Amino acid sequence: MSEKILVVDDDPRMIRLVSEILKAVGYSVLTVSDGESAVEAVAMERPDLVLLDIRLENSIDGYEVCRRLREFSDLPIIMLTAKAQEKDMLHGFDVGTDDYLTKPFSAKELVARIKVALRRARRQEEIVTTSVMCGQIEINFARHSVKVREQTISLTPTEYRLLAQMAQNVNRVLTHQDLLIAVWGPEYRDDVDYLRAYIRYLRRKLEVDPSHPEYVLTSPGVGYMLSCPDL
Repeated sequence: MSEKILVVDDDPRMIRLVSEILKAVGYSVLTVSDGESAVEAVAMERPDLVLLDIRLENSIDGYEVCRRLREFSDLPIIMLTAKAQEKDMLHGFDVGTDDYLTKPFSAKELVARIKVALRRARRQEEIVTTSVMCGQIEINFARHSVKVREQTISLTPTEYRLLAQMAQNVNRVLTHQDLLIAVWGPEYRDDVDYLRAYIRYLRRKLEVDPSHPEYVLTSPGVGYMLSCPDL
């Protein structure tokens, strides 16, 4: 059975183009042109991935769609945008998107990004029955839960994978490429801007003062480390 992709865009030409590309490589395609229909389609049709345009005329925008979807689903979401400024990326990460694709894009790039996102979603993480306590942060691998100062915090699936990767290598600097390959896949090994954006937002959720991090530390020019002095 082919994997099902939901395409959300209010431009008929874009929907037609993307649908033709995806069907040509064997995906099943659903299409909707507004945000409310997108939320309903995910709930009813249970697609494997959503391609979501940020700007939807006469509708809730892609950010709001993503936020609503994250209330009940962890399926991969790739946002389509005419521009990908850092503030837009951070906003997207905040509401739970997994990736960005900037228009115009090639058929090859579109298919490659979808394959990576689906592969990440299928990948079964090794279940660890213990928790890591790192100062005021507790990471429970079995439950995929994180507490900061005894309060459970909400992380997107990608944020959790990034933190878990560092937590499984506490007090060890992981290179940019190590993290990008482990969390996003080998195709993303050079996308350091992605990693920096996620690290910045992760710090906002974990640190008392994100501008002076205590836990998620930078090794300039090398990578990042989860610092746990007690371990």
